[in-house]
Amino acid sequence: MEFQDVVRRRRMVRRFTDEPVAADAVDRLVRNAVRAPSAGFAQGWSFLVLTEPDDVARFWAATSPEQPERSMSAWLAGMRTAPVLVVVLTSKDVYLDRYAEDDKGWADRDENRWAVPYWHVDAGMAALLMLQTAVDAGLGACFFGVAPGEVARLRAAFGIPDAYAPTGVVAVGHPADRATTGSPRRRARKPLDDVVHRGRWGGRS
Repeated sequence: MEFQDVVRRRRMVRRFTDEPVAADAVDRLVRNAVRAPSAGFAQGWSFLVLTEPDDVARFWAATSPEQPERSMSAWLAGMRTAPVLVVVLTSKDVYLDRYAEDDKGWADRDENRWAVPYWHVDAGMAALLMLQTAVDAGLGACFFGVAPGEVARLRAAFGIPDAYAPTGVVAVGHPADRATTGSPRRRARKPLDDVVHRGRWGGRS
């Protein structure tokens, strides 16, 4: 598929068919994910790949809030149809250690030196590569987060070390509905001129 077609067709898919995802397609997702850029080439990410039904079910059991702040039943019903989940994890310590090395020189490992938490930025870019790879492979995918209150149960369910935190999860499968769903169905995409500022904010006068 042409790259512009991948970008144009990329959307969050929230319901999937029961058709299995080929193992080589899953491998391609993670192989492309590790091609993402990372600060200092730290590569502080890790990916927990869940393809077995029991593992996928264990994920939802661990992360579905007992009393969500808003109704999530319809969303969960759709997302639980995804046959593949990839939990995108990142380690802040890997980045602090990398930038304490001689070629970087932040030996104090002070988090305040970081303009933003690049450990999550880099993991997010890896997730986007998976979303785009899914489109190119004729699959659907959705990126979503793990609620802070559910992280401890997620760690316990899968033995995730304390040093790694979830940036989010990529659900993958064959789309059950090709129509636009979710917020894009209710909200228009902002015009380019509203979000792109050339030369200065608001453009040149």
